[in-house]
Amino acid sequence: MSERIIKTENANVAEIYGVNDINIELLKRHFTRLKIVARGDTLKIAGSDEDMAHFEMIFNVMLDYHDKYGKITEGDVQHILYGGKKAVEEIVKDNNDVLVFGNNGHIVKARTANQRKMVESVVKNDMLFAVGPAGTGKTYTAVALAVRALKNKEVKRIVLTRPAVEAGENLGFLPGDLKEKLDPYLQPLYDALHDMIPSDKLEHYIENRVIEIAPLAFMRGRTLDNAFVILDEAQNSTQSQLKMFLTRMGASAKFIITGDVTQIDLPRNQPSGLIQALDLLKGVKGIDIIMLDESDVIRHRLVKSIIQAYHVVEK
Repeated sequence: MSERIIKTENANVAEIYGVNDINIELLKRHFTRLKIVARGDTLKIAGSDEDMAHFEMIFNVMLDYHDKYGKITEGDVQHILYGGKKAVEEIVKDNNDVLVFGNNGHIVKARTANQRKMVESVVKNDMLFAVGPAGTGKTYTAVALAVRALKNKEVKRIVLTRPAVEAGENLGFLPGDLKEKLDPYLQPLYDALHDMIPSDKLEHYIENRVIEIAPLAFMRGRTLDNAFVILDEAQNSTQSQLKMFLTRMGASAKFIITGDVTQIDLPRNQPSGLIQALDLLKGVKGIDIIMLDESDVIRHRLVKSIIQAYHVVEK
């Protein structure tokens, strides 16, 4: 009888093992000829080389599944056990519209036609403009795509940025240090991340700059490479600011620019960089522009009616 040690130090052991180690119990019931002992992040197995090789294949599929979807249930383990990789491929096919399995079982997926277009476009293009009114999910979908790319190891980091344009206020008159003054402008990005990544892991990512959230002015002079980069509220960037941002793009980067051209907070004499960019970059290969509208609103049902009412007035 041979023995092998399997280390799971880079995975969430509690989630892999399941509540009360139910997933380990399922493995034990399936591999009756193996002795399986789970201690912390270490699995010790003993038995024939053939059985142990089969066990490792199944366990690695479980790890891959958890890494991709952020969870693994008792039902998922049963599918994997009795169908191997073929079963996992079927599970993935059934859930291919899921972008991220967030906190507390929250599933993040594209829920409208234009949100699904965003998901498809990111695969084909390195730069995407997603433009539409509030509530259409453009920022939330963009953040979910970035988190998915990070989890799938397609990029090494996420950079989220916004122009710190005050609507009727001046930063200099707001209390606190620079971070305290800027955080309210960046809060929607924090909120989206908190839905998708456990708090302790998110804090670790931010501390180690795997995820960076910063105002647009902080992007000047940088090259953003091997990163998924989102510029939110781009309608509030000036023409020179947006040009500066777009030219920060490194060779291995994905950029999503979101904005709402009906909610520009710039001074009247300052044209929006987003409007100019949409005109100049239309038709450029590798850049896609998706226009979202009230049909994509997924907030309270009244939001759609409000957008429609204002749309009539603004015509």
